[in-house]
Amino acid sequence: MEDEQSFSDICGGRLALQRRYYSPSCREFCLSCPRISLRSLTAVTCTVWLAAYGLFTLCENSMVLSAAIFITLLGLLGYLHFVKIDQETLLIIDSLGIQMTSSYASGKESTTFIEMGKVKDVVINEAIYMQKVIYYLCILLKDPVEPHGISQVVPLFQSAKPRLDCLIEVYKSCQEILAHQKAPSTSL
Repeated sequence: MEDEQSFSDICGGRLALQRRYYSPSCREFCLSCPRISLRSLTAVTCTVWLAAYGLFTLCENSMVLSAAIFITLLGLLGYLHFVKIDQETLLIIDSLGIQMTSSYASGKESTTFIEMGKVKDVVINEAIYMQKVIYYLCILLKDPVEPHGISQVVPLFQSAKPRLDCLIEVYKSCQEILAHQKAPSTSL
């Protein structure tokens, strides 16, 4: 079963949350951010090139224009390949673990997997960001030395920064799966 719902990020931008229910013990959440705006891309490119043209008219050196074009292209490729994340995915399977995938605008994907045996809990935490209190979903990892301790906090959906209402939807499903995983199996 699959459904999609619209939410907002902390700045008021639009986000789309796709939920896929494969089984009671396996769910996937895809949080999609808006694509890069052609208008903003054109504005930045024109600004850089007009500044380069102004420098060219002052110093009459064609290397200035060539350098501006080269720097703009390299900056755009770097932004698309290393910074702009289009989609963040969370796949949780109670018997295996949690997989987090970030899909960049260039097509590159970054995946992290955490074994379920290392997961202590999934919680909603709060932080201060730009003079605002924001909420974020995170995975608490068990400390191997201290069984009741926490060794690490792994934040989820770092790029999209969804608001609390979206986080609650994901949190509830994660808690259902974690409760299903922690429940003792009864066989007759």
